[in-house]
Amino acid sequence: MNTVCLNNYKIFNDDINTIFINNEQTIINTINAHSYIVAKSDDVFKNALLESDILLPDGEGIVLMARTLMGKKIKKIAGADIHSYLLKVANDKTLKCFYLGASESTLKLIKNKLSKNHTNITFGFYSPPFKDVFSESDNRDMLNKVNEFAPDILFMGMTAPKQEKWVHNHKDQINSKIICSIGAVFDFIAETKKRAPEWVINLKLEWLYRSFTAWRLTKRYIYSTPLFLIEVYKLKYFKKQPND
Repeated sequence: MNTVCLNNYKIFNDDINTIFINNEQTIINTINAHSYIVAKSDDVFKNALLESDILLPDGEGIVLMARTLMGKKIKKIAGADIHSYLLKVANDKTLKCFYLGASESTLKLIKNKLSKNHTNITFGFYSPPFKDVFSESDNRDMLNKVNEFAPDILFMGMTAPKQEKWVHNHKDQINSKIICSIGAVFDFIAETKKRAPEWVINLKLEWLYRSFTAWRLTKRYIYSTPLFLIEVYKLKYFKKQPND
């Protein structure tokens, strides 16, 4: 698997088709400009990203960083992209997929939609309590639901950084071959929220489209983007990058 090292983060730089399912646990996370900035002040989140088996460049900011610091041209791979790919693999191989996160109503929409088009997949779902911090009882319930189902692929949809940190803290207790945190993709699947049109994605403006969909995201981009660009500048001119 080819990677690009950006300030210690080993960013996936390969064809998505090279990702495969074996008997070893594989944790797949994504990183973008916002998560990069958040991780600077959240050690658990940072370690979760650093220790990912596969860390996908889910943002044009990370693509820019690779080009600026390493002269590398990498391709953005969004959470929706890895979800679609893994679903195809699961359907081809008659695997089991579990969705942990979101509301009961959202999971019901996901179930109805995916079951029609992926008839070879056995699906499982669980909606955890909506809270910032889970209790030991909550964690035990989530682990029991997942492990009783024993999925080949576990999709996490609790938004970043909560989902990555939960996986990082419980990975040794999770019985799943692939654990993939995809956050907002749950809403895209259920169509409770719309992903940007393909032409917007091709213009590399998905971030701008998303910023118009919710004030929460607008504030996020206003906060993170300048800090991320400053970080790239500092790394470019004041810190030598390791050889890739």
